[in-house]
Amino acid sequence: MKDYFKKFYPTFSTPDTYHIDFSRLYKMGYRGVIFDIDNTLVGHDAPSDYRCQELIRKLKAMGFKTVIVSNNGESRVSKFAKANNCTYVYRALKPSGMGYIKALDKLGLDKSQVICVGDQLFTDIWGANRAGVDSILVGRLFKKEAFHIYIKRVVENFVLRRYYRLRKENVIPAPTMRNINDRKSA
Repeated sequence: MKDYFKKFYPTFSTPDTYHIDFSRLYKMGYRGVIFDIDNTLVGHDAPSDYRCQELIRKLKAMGFKTVIVSNNGESRVSKFAKANNCTYVYRALKPSGMGYIKALDKLGLDKSQVICVGDQLFTDIWGANRAGVDSILVGRLFKKEAFHIYIKRVVENFVLRRYYRLRKENVIPAPTMRNINDRKSA
C-alpha cells in the first residue's frame, strides 16, 4: 500500500530542540544543522535568548556549522542570526526545497552531512525532505500560535497520528532520538 504521507515524515523526532543528542549526531557524521526559528528555538516572534545562544555556541564548539532557515522577513531573521553568530536564509518559501539548497550552499556541506530541526511538518520537514536533507521533528515550544498555524497543526496532527500508528505497527521504524544510532554507523 502506497503511503501518500511519507513525504511529510521526519527522519527523527524528539520532544523539543533542547533534548536533541547532538554529540550522537556528530558521531553519525552530521556536520551541519539547519534550524527553524519560531517555536523551534524560541517562541513565535521572540528574540534569541540565552538558552538558544548557548546551544548554538556548544554546537560550534563541537564542530557543527549552523544556519537559520525561515519564512520570516530579513529584519527578523538577520537580527536573530546575528545574535547567534549564524548565517541565514530569509523568506525561504518553505516547504520549497530552495531555501534548504541555499542553506547547504552557505554551510558548504553535502546534504548527507546536514540535518534540519523544525516544529512543523508542512513547512520544515516537508521542505527538508524535498531537498533530500534529513530532519528532526521537534515538539513546539509554546502552545499559543497564530490562527493560520493552528489550522495547519490540525491537519498535521492527522498525518502525525498515521505516522505514529505505522511506527507502532512496525510498518516504518521508530526514528526517535532514543534509537538514533541505528540510522548511521558511528
